Amino acid sequence: MNLSEIERLVSKAQILSLVDATKRKLALWYGSVSAGKTIISLWAFILAVRVAPRNGLILIVGRSLQTIYQNIFVPFQDVNIFGSRISNQIHYTPGATSATILGREVLLVGASDAKAVGRIQGATVGLAYVDEAALMPEEFWNMLVSRLRVEGARLLATMNPASMNHWIRKKWILQADAKNLVSFHFTMEDNPTLSEEYKRDMRASYSGVFFDRMIRGEWTNAAGAVYPMWDPARHVIPWDAMPPLQDVYGIGMDYGTTNATTGLLLGLTDEYKDGKPKPRLILMDEWGYDSKESGIRLTDAELSKRFRTWLPKEHTPFPTMLKPRFIFLDPAAASFRTQLHNDLRGTGLSPWPADNSVLAGIATIGNALDNDQFIVTDRCKGWQSEVTEYRWDEKATEHGDDAVIKEDDHYLDGGRYVTHSTKPYWQPILT
Repeated sequence: MNLSEIERLVSKAQILSLVDATKRKLALWYGSVSAGKTIISLWAFILAVRVAPRNGLILIVGRSLQTIYQNIFVPFQDVNIFGSRISNQIHYTPGATSATILGREVLLVGASDAKAVGRIQGATVGLAYVDEAALMPEEFWNMLVSRLRVEGARLLATMNPASMNHWIRKKWILQADAKNLVSFHFTMEDNPTLSEEYKRDMRASYSGVFFDRMIRGEWTNAAGAVYPMWDPARHVIPWDAMPPLQDVYGIGMDYGTTNATTGLLLGLTDEYKDGKPKPRLILMDEWGYDSKESGIRLTDAELSKRFRTWLPKEHTPFPTMLKPRFIFLDPAAASFRTQLHNDLRGTGLSPWPADNSVLAGIATIGNALDNDQFIVTDRCKGWQSEVTEYRWDEKATEHGDDAVIKEDDHYLDGGRYVTHSTKPYWQPILT
């Protein structure tokens, strides 16, 4: 595939980044989702492999071998992007720690924590490609840059923006000249392959700080209320006015020994507006036990008993004959998960570890609230009492991290577990 063929797939700004990336030792692509930054950076990487120093290693770095495969090697095999001539010269077996690209051996490194530093310490690197660089430990990044010690060594990286105080922005992007670095900012408007319908759907998929980062491609701080769009007048309905349901996805549970153990029941309404389906997610009811309030710390067996007394039964209108599909439990609660698993044997329900991606889960609920696709009944008093107090941690923001203040969030965690973990089921219906 020649340059004229590339032009049909990418924008002028992206093509110019191919040229400008060769002028500095380090080149970073960042911006919104679906901006094409990964594809154009992979083209830059392919061109760099052809001329990479022979006396240094070629590395591809990502959070894990799985993300490297998904984000890099799956696109590499798309002949509509890279052409059969290039795709046929890229050989990788999923899970392996090395690949062959254009006849060169390429080593793959997962760098999910600071321990990954040991995997490259002492190495001499001629070319490195880093996927999701803003998620890398700073110690690993610094070590990787220090390994670029042969003539002509280069590093290419992609990322989504994070906090304005993130180390990669403050210490590298803002000090580009001193660091021999160039960075490129892209949004969906720089990707000519996207339809207007897709871009509209993506804009509707984020709100608040996540809209600024994922759609505008900006580095912004998470500050103030986590859910500033929350409005009881919009989002709370009486229990006895609950609309018909088409599904009950399940229960999300947070677990505490000294803190509260909670359960939140999530369903999907069967509503219509102007003759068209207009379903909404609904937190129908909640259960909780707080040893701080009672002064009595319960065993896992007793907690399970009390929870199962509340648990909607198939023969009990609750207020529907629909039975919950899943129970998603705090993934750290191994002992309680075992207890529930044993106690629920034969019921068709079994606890599963929840997806505890905190920021992604917050974004999921925030977007649904913002789009009027998420309501709660007035029985969810614990959830409502916590949602107005849920705030970003200013101290974490000062250090470039995104974190919430971990106080009185047990009902919110339970709601987040079930909502985010069942997203593959309800998202296609709501969009």
